[in-house]
Amino acid sequence: MGGNDPTAVDLFCGAGGLSLGFERAGFRVICAVDNSTAAVLTYNQNFSCQATALDLSLADLRLPAADVIVGGPPCQGFSSAGMRRPGDPRNSLVAKFANIVAERRPRAFVFENVEGFLTAHGGAFVLDLLAPLLGAGYRIHLQKVNAANFGVPQHRKRVIAVGGLGFDPSLPRPTHTAFGAPGALLASEHLPLAPAVAEAIRSLPEPACEPPGNPQGHYYRPLRDEDLERAQALGPGQTMRDLPDALWHTSYRRRAFRRVMDGTPTERRGGAPAGIRRLSGDQPSKAITAAAKSEFLHPSEHRALTLRECARLQTFPDQHLFLGRPSDQAGLLGNAVPPLLAFRFAQTLFHDLEKAEAGVREGALLTFVPTLSDGCSPALKQVKTLVEKAFARFVEPRELTLWR
Repeated sequence: MGGNDPTAVDLFCGAGGLSLGFERAGFRVICAVDNSTAAVLTYNQNFSCQATALDLSLADLRLPAADVIVGGPPCQGFSSAGMRRPGDPRNSLVAKFANIVAERRPRAFVFENVEGFLTAHGGAFVLDLLAPLLGAGYRIHLQKVNAANFGVPQHRKRVIAVGGLGFDPSLPRPTHTAFGAPGALLASEHLPLAPAVAEAIRSLPEPACEPPGNPQGHYYRPLRDEDLERAQALGPGQTMRDLPDALWHTSYRRRAFRRVMDGTPTERRGGAPAGIRRLSGDQPSKAITAAAKSEFLHPSEHRALTLRECARLQTFPDQHLFLGRPSDQAGLLGNAVPPLLAFRFAQTLFHDLEKAEAGVREGALLTFVPTLSDGCSPALKQVKTLVEKAFARFVEPRELTLWR
């Protein structure tokens, strides 16, 4: 990369998924920050740009001038994969991110988060993100996407916002058709099929039974007793709910019959549980989380996935190392933006910046697409109404047709 490449700052850099994608697209990452020791160690092991450790308040943050600021503020506070904590201080980092961008005024920004971001606290975090940025003059797309539609071998639904300062940024078009998750076909139907699990992990060697594995993280602990019995009873695509009651985990039994309203978990509880799951080799994986290494079974072998197999499904290269305790490594991987998904958005933004003309234009909400479906849950419908009312003056008439 040359000195004239557009520059990027990666806030909440984690394992470096966004940085990998942006570097591959031609950006030069000049600054990265995170509060996690394992994240900083992992990032510094894999990138020439050395990450800085900062606390979650981002106090005394000093950033170099850059063309783009990217980031995915920690999402555990409102992720449907974990317990919902309304008072979690990490939730406020959405506003921190937005205010940093509004104050630094880079040419563009990219924001990524879990789909639970949309409905958490009745849409409050959507307002936290959009209000400062629209007021600062950014012209923004905010949409929910499935990573599988962009070539990632995984059904990973994420909210991505892209904003240009005084210019209209573009969004990448889906590159793949995907089956096996609600709404996946709505993005595209006549494109190549998204890579499946078996295709993504096929070229890996036999895993070791002890760490560190080769490549790093490619090892597993053999299953025993009831765990092995469960694995032997599960076919491709089946989960704990397909097992006889006698084989259910105690924790699964406690949660199995709790109801989930409007697609949103109740306070301090995850969504309707699946427990362990055997992946289907001929479909993209379910979303890789911090628990995937213990909950996802190999498509055809009676064992859990290895960390490196999970990394393949996240599109991290085999030479990308994950440092820290095993739980740290699993968390970094589960929270990461798939580098390939980051690349798709970065590549489009790179071309936008090449042709964007300087000028003064007011902020605008170009698109707000929280779902591709014609129908949506009452919680999401409420958020759409909230956003439409709060930002009516930022929606240009010609763009109304882009709303869903």
